Amino acid sequence: MKPLRDVGIVGYGAYVPRYRISAEEISRVWKMGEDNLQLEEKAVPGLDEDTTTIAIEAARNALRKAGLDPDKLSAIWLGSESKPYSVKPTATIVAQAVGATPHTTAADWEFACKAGTEAMQAAFGFVGSGMADYAMAIGADTAQGRPGDQLEYTAGAGGAAFIVGPKEESMAYLEGSFSYVSDTPDFFRRPSQQYPTHGNRFTGEPAYFTHTMMAVRQLMGDLGYDPDDFDRVVFHQPNSKFPKRVAQRLGFVEDQYRDGLLVPYIGNAYAASAALGLAAVLDKADPGERVLLASFGSGAGSDAFSFVTTERITRGRNPLPSVRDYVNRRREIDYARYARQRGKLVMY
Repeated sequence: MKPLRDVGIVGYGAYVPRYRISAEEISRVWKMGEDNLQLEEKAVPGLDEDTTTIAIEAARNALRKAGLDPDKLSAIWLGSESKPYSVKPTATIVAQAVGATPHTTAADWEFACKAGTEAMQAAFGFVGSGMADYAMAIGADTAQGRPGDQLEYTAGAGGAAFIVGPKEESMAYLEGSFSYVSDTPDFFRRPSQQYPTHGNRFTGEPAYFTHTMMAVRQLMGDLGYDPDDFDRVVFHQPNSKFPKRVAQRLGFVEDQYRDGLLVPYIGNAYAASAALGLAAVLDKADPGERVLLASFGSGAGSDAFSFVTTERITRGRNPLPSVRDYVNRRREIDYARYARQRGKLVMY
C-alpha cells in the first residue's frame, strides 16, 4: 500500500515515565522466576500520570521537533488500550492541551498493541490523499497486568507521537506499507474485566509470529527488498524473546534490530511498543538509512512499513530528549509503592 501523494514523518516525540520496578522485586513478592523473561525492569506511571499525560508529552516533543504550529494539524489520532475513559475520547484532551483545537479532527483507535500503527496508517492515508497537510498519530499505554501474572513483569508504560506531512519536509519518508490480519483469539479482555486474558497456545506461532512474518514478507516482496536492504528494523516487543526470534526467522541480524529493542528496560508499552522502538531508531539513524517497522496487535494483526531517512533526520536532536534519555532517567520503586501507584489494592 502506498498513498497517491508522497508523505513521511516530519516530526516525532516520545515519553517514558521515570519510575521503574525490577523483575527481581516482582519475583520476590510472588516467588516466581524472572530469568526466562530476559527482562530487567519496567516503567511505571506516577500517581499523576496516565495515558493522556503520556500522550501529551510525546505530542509536545513531536511538535517541537517538527517546528510546526499545532493549529496546522488536521488530525490527532491516539491508539491505546488503557484509555482513562470508557466513553470519552482521549484524543480531544490531547488536541486541546497542545493547542490544535478547534479546527481539527480527533479520535481514539483500538487494535490492542498495534492501535498506534493503525493510527499511523490512517494518518499516512489522510495526508497522502491530499485531504490534509499534517496529521498526528500517537501510540500510548499504561498497560495493566494481574498481580502475580506473567504480565506483571512485562506490562510497562510509555508513548510516542509521529507527525505525518509532505515528503519534502520529512525526516523519514514512507516507501510503502502492508497489513495482515485474522480473527485469532490470542489475547483479549471483555467489558468489565480489569485485567486481560491470555490465549495461551495462540499467543506465539499462530498470532505474533505468523502475522508479523506475513506482513513483513509481503511488504519486502512488493518493494523488491531483502533483509540486507534494511539498515534498521523494529518489531513489537511483548517480551525480549519474540522480537529477536522473529527477526532471525526473517533473516535479520542483531546489528539491525538492537537499537530498537527497549523492552528489557521499560517493559511492553503495548500500543507504544513498536512506536517507541521506531523513535529510538530514528534518534540514532543517519540520512539515507532504510528502516523497517513491524507492529503486532492481538486479535490479531500486523502493520509493516518501510521508511528512508532524509537529511532532516538529525534536526531537533538537541536539546530535545531522546528515547534513551527517558530510559536512562529512572527511579526505582518497591512493590508496595508500585501497587499503590497502579491501584492494585482496592478497599471496600
